[in-house]
Amino acid sequence: MNNQIPSDWNSLLGVQTYKDYWSKLNEFVSLERLNQQVFPAQNEVFAALKLTPYKDVAVVILGQDPYHNDGQAMGLSFSVPGNIKIPPSLANIYKELATDVGISIKTSGDLSGWSKQGVLLLNSVLTVRAHQASSHSKKGWEQFTDAVLKAVSDKPEHVVFILWGSFAQKKKHLIDESRHTILESVHPSPLSAYAGFFGSKPFSKTNSALKAHNQKVIDWNK
Repeated sequence: MNNQIPSDWNSLLGVQTYKDYWSKLNEFVSLERLNQQVFPAQNEVFAALKLTPYKDVAVVILGQDPYHNDGQAMGLSFSVPGNIKIPPSLANIYKELATDVGISIKTSGDLSGWSKQGVLLLNSVLTVRAHQASSHSKKGWEQFTDAVLKAVSDKPEHVVFILWGSFAQKKKHLIDESRHTILESVHPSPLSAYAGFFGSKPFSKTNSALKAHNQKVIDWNK
């Protein structure tokens, strides 16, 4: 898998591929693909890093693991291909987007337009067995994506980190709070969205923070 990591990220993360956990992770995922259906497709596992070069990262939205139903996972947290029904958490993200910044609710769940503007849509775990949520957790991905978060935190430029839910918020210790903005709320899942996600205004707050640091704001309508 290491030859799929984009070169700019690989210069920072390549050391991870020489560690024991990486070879074990590689072996596990390869075996899973031989015997099970695994999402996303192999060429999309590192899509978040491919679409958002390290130098361009201005915002991070951290998810947990890929969608596990057919056709949903595309290597970007919370995002699904444009022809796939919008999942409940993303539907709630769109509702908040509409009330926060006045953007009409989208019919496509493809968030790659955000990625191309510097929004790193990173899951903590990058693969999953079909129809089995969290089936690839605690196999090594978390160590790799923690290294991604640490590398972004080490950037000299200011970054906004959006942490939805307790899982994402447990990664807070990897971020230098003295230099970066951290926005936290409950998860947009239907189970929790009404307990503090709706009304949290993450999109306008992100752009306000970027503007305060003389950075380009995100066009959330793309």
